[in-house]
Amino acid sequence: MTRTIVESKTKTTVIGFDEPFCVIGERINPTGRKKLAAELEAGDFSTVEKDALAQVAAGATMLDVNAGVFFNSNPNPNETEPPLMTRMIELVQGLVDVPLCIDSSVPGALEAGLAACYGRPLLNSVTGEEERLEAILPLVKKYNVPVVAISNDDTGISEDPDVRFGVAQKIVERAADFGIPACDIVVDPLVMPIGAVPSAGIQVISLVQRLGKELGVNTTCGASNISFGLPNRHGINNAFLPMAIAAGMTSAIMNPTALPVGPRKLAEKRAELAALGIVVPEDLDPEVLAKVTGLGSTQPCAGQEMEAIRAANLMMDNDANGAAWIQFYKPPKPAGSNENASGARRRRRPSIDNSGASV
Repeated sequence: MTRTIVESKTKTTVIGFDEPFCVIGERINPTGRKKLAAELEAGDFSTVEKDALAQVAAGATMLDVNAGVFFNSNPNPNETEPPLMTRMIELVQGLVDVPLCIDSSVPGALEAGLAACYGRPLLNSVTGEEERLEAILPLVKKYNVPVVAISNDDTGISEDPDVRFGVAQKIVERAADFGIPACDIVVDPLVMPIGAVPSAGIQVISLVQRLGKELGVNTTCGASNISFGLPNRHGINNAFLPMAIAAGMTSAIMNPTALPVGPRKLAEKRAELAALGIVVPEDLDPEVLAKVTGLGSTQPCAGQEMEAIRAANLMMDNDANGAAWIQFYKPPKPAGSNENASGARRRRRPSIDNSGASV
């Protein structure tokens, strides 16, 4: 079985067909997040810190760190991204112990991240474009790290799955020329939105199976792409992920957290209940209101997709004796519980009288 090894300073994660599904947390990325982009330009990393801790708490196996932000003060990413990537990598690996995925379109930022990162991170990414192959594969070899290979090339992204397979094959072959083994290539076959390409789900399932059988590579994807533009995206994602896992997909770049319920949502729910004649006490704990009305939680917590992944791990026999599934749903121990870390109740040590007999 192909195994891709990624490491932090203290933890090793294995991506593989017979391993639990690898969840790569995607939240540390300013793309489409104007508030985060503005914070980063101002040197404020508070959201990065919160996102790192929340994603690991929700079950992320790795964290993707993306410094792709255009500063108003300097729009040249070749100058701004490398030092920003260094700062973000140093910060995140100081907060959490999971391996990291260094994500940038700027080669200089990728190398800056590699130089700052402990262990063996995943590099994101290389494509089939000639310029990109020549820039990234030497970095992969120099630092001896695995890399995400995205199945597009100089012609763009093809809707033909055979073309996307061919691009992946080309990257694997070119990597071999550099002495990079297939086990260090994690292919992203590119998930298309089913709202635009109705056969996108079938395409990617077929591609994942073929990539595993013919190229022997691990795979990843941007999981939420499948549901883009459609209602109830969680419902679609929750169906797609177990299907992809059963087909052999071994990781995904995704959001493992559920976004907290904010004051606006709570106010709307209060108004909705009031219209029905239901009086909600003004001093009711917002978390209680969110829970009992089915809104979710006012605190970051694991998203719905994580439940689908845990269930898939169990069904695929990648959760030994269901330990992870059972542990997650165990009720919290009551305060003052007389149990040790293993869950076994401590025995009361017998007292000894002066004769040596136990009492």
